[in-house]
Amino acid sequence: MDAETSRLLAGMLRSQRIAHLATLRERAPMASMTLYLVAEAFDAFYVHVSRLAWHTQDMEREARVALSIAETDDGREDPFTLMRVTVRGEATRLAEDAALKARWLARFPAQAINFELPDFAFWRIAPRDARFVAGFGRIHNLSAQQLVQAARA
Repeated sequence: MDAETSRLLAGMLRSQRIAHLATLRERAPMASMTLYLVAEAFDAFYVHVSRLAWHTQDMEREARVALSIAETDDGREDPFTLMRVTVRGEATRLAEDAALKARWLARFPAQAINFELPDFAFWRIAPRDARFVAGFGRIHNLSAQQLVQAARA
């Protein structure tokens, strides 16, 4: 992946806030919308989710997940030219982390109420690989290391 394409990926991951989290539910795929925060080095993606949600229950049983992030639809004639990435990885529940909480609230201030609820926790998704579509026909399969390299763009 060239430097300009890396910059496009990095910009999208840092600017978008919504992802679709895919988990396995009763041996079938299940995707749900969630908020996410990417680590500076792109070596982790974080979600703050309720244990009451199906996706959280699924992650407790099976750590393998996928996170799909797309450029916001701007109404263009051909939506297939929008950038998108799917990151496959392993999800792990985290203990409380004050620095992560501060970063989360800086990005999502309206979510402060969720930190008052006992069923919410952070989960870290460690990337295994990714597939980045920079537009129609511009497809890149990335290792976790290549994803980290894109963070430096």
